[in-house]
Amino acid sequence: MQCVILAGGLGTRMRPLTDTLPKTLLPVGGRPFAWHQLDWLARYGVTEVVYCIGHQGDKIRRYWETEPSPIPALRFVDEGEQLRGTAGALRLAIEEGALDESFFVLYGDSFLPIDFAPVWSAFESSRAPALMTVLRNQGRWDSSNVVYSNGVVNLYDKRAAHAEMQYIDYGLSAFRRSVIEKSIESDLSAIFRRLSLAGELAGYEVTQRFYEIGSPQGLRDLELLLPSLP
Repeated sequence: MQCVILAGGLGTRMRPLTDTLPKTLLPVGGRPFAWHQLDWLARYGVTEVVYCIGHQGDKIRRYWETEPSPIPALRFVDEGEQLRGTAGALRLAIEEGALDESFFVLYGDSFLPIDFAPVWSAFESSRAPALMTVLRNQGRWDSSNVVYSNGVVNLYDKRAAHAEMQYIDYGLSAFRRSVIEKSIESDLSAIFRRLSLAGELAGYEVTQRFYEIGSPQGLRDLELLLPSLP
C-alpha cells in the first residue's frame, strides 16, 4: 500500500510554532509528529510513503535523512513555494512518476488511529475511481459535510452543509491514478464533490474519532491519546 502525505501547506493556524517548522514536524509526545504518523502507517500495512512537500519542505527531507524511518521507502515531490493545491500536488507527483496505479492520500497533520488494510480492501473491491473514509459526526468534531449510505458517498460538499449531512470526511482517501490524471481541479475537495454527484465516490465508515495537529487543541488531544496506543 502506497500512501501520499500532503505536507506542503503553510500551517497558519499554528503560528508562531510554524514560523520555523513545518507543521508535520511539530513536537508531540517527545518526537516530531511525522515520526508518530509514519510509525502508525508502518504498523498497519503501508509500505511506501510519497511526501508532497512545499513550504519549508527541505526541513522535512532533512529530518528523514537523519532519522531512521519506520517506512524505509520514502520519496519526496517538492512544489517549492508556488503551491498548486492538493490536487495539483498529486498531478505533480504523477508527472514525476512517483504514484502507483492506486494509492492512499493523507494529510501531513492527521493522525488516524485505524487499521488501513480493510480500507484498502474495500477500495479495491469497490472498483470505484476513489474512496473516502467517513465518520458519523453529527456536528461533534467539525461541520458535517457528507451524505453517506451503504458504501457510497451520495454527496460531499464542505461549503454548503445541510440537515442530511450526518457524516464528515475522516481524512483518509484512496484514488486510482487515472482520476487525478484526468482532473483539472486544483483542490481535492472539488474532485470529491464532482465524483459524489456522479455516484462514483465509494465510502468506508469508521467509528474512531480523528486527531490532528492543525490547532492547539488538536495537538493537546493527540498528546493525551498517544500513551494509550498499543
